[in-house]
Amino acid sequence: MQNPDLSIILVNYKTPHLIVDCLHSVQQHTTGLTYEVLVVNNDPDLSGKAVVLNAFPTTRWIEMGYNSGFSRANNRGIDESKGRLVLLLNSDTLLIDNVLKRCADVLDSRPEVAAVGPMQINREGKVHTEAYDGFSQLRRYFFILPTSGFFRRMLLRFLPDNQYIDPNQVDWLIGSFIMTRRETIRKAGKLDENFFMYAEDVEWCWRLGQQGKMLLLRDAFYIHLEYGSSTDYQERKVTHINRFKPQMHVSNLLWVRKQFGIGAYLLLMLHYLTLIPIVFGWKIGVNLLKFRNPFAELDNQREFARQVGIFLRFFWKTLRNQKDFYKV
Repeated sequence: MQNPDLSIILVNYKTPHLIVDCLHSVQQHTTGLTYEVLVVNNDPDLSGKAVVLNAFPTTRWIEMGYNSGFSRANNRGIDESKGRLVLLLNSDTLLIDNVLKRCADVLDSRPEVAAVGPMQINREGKVHTEAYDGFSQLRRYFFILPTSGFFRRMLLRFLPDNQYIDPNQVDWLIGSFIMTRRETIRKAGKLDENFFMYAEDVEWCWRLGQQGKMLLLRDAFYIHLEYGSSTDYQERKVTHINRFKPQMHVSNLLWVRKQFGIGAYLLLMLHYLTLIPIVFGWKIGVNLLKFRNPFAELDNQREFARQVGIFLRFFWKTLRNQKDFYKV
């Protein structure tokens, strides 16, 4: 049997029904190219296999045997796939038109393009405007500073965005939909398996981008439900200082260390450590001015200190760029 044009790789972690919905949308909207589907299973509950294969019996089901995270599971799928093009697709996505063929045509007709993806929308068709596509956008978000214009301007000057002539060119594509060539993966390397979850797509796109342009098609769309397979790793209460999900930010810090070096990593860690006495001192001062118990309502500050403690657990490994499994 001739190899397919495209290999679609999905990772299952407690999302077999989402995968079935996703594959229904792929089947409904995709024409003009041949494809195979590989589902890599990270879920210790093996019942999802029957759910997916009963609906799509030609799907290739691959067992990891443990929750291997995003990088290792996708790399296993890449290794076992056969298409000349490879698509990493999240389980919590839905196609709304023949976007796979359009992306494949871009890669086939434009050799200067390394990878391509469409815009994310929600079920109501609203574009995910909060999604970043620039390295500096992410790095600016990592600094916890007052929200005044002065600090925004300072960060923008310190960490300016890359500028491209092509309005569709970006630094990186969201890992929920990245299509590239097998040959490009061979040159750039697969995903970094030190990452358990999050930021591996950013780091991978940095290496893919060294092989050509990263294109975000701003007039092409797919639905990203979020967060189908990652609820176990989400912190539910978000404040200005506690904006980071611990697993996500451990991975973010690893990405910063890998791409931008020791200095950039140490600067962020020093920033967080310096903030601990500042946020505690500020709240205690506010309490005193209001004639309250100075140590009242410090839960937000304690949570921030706890999160910094989690980051510090990975400090030496990250500083040395040590090979490991960076799972919180």
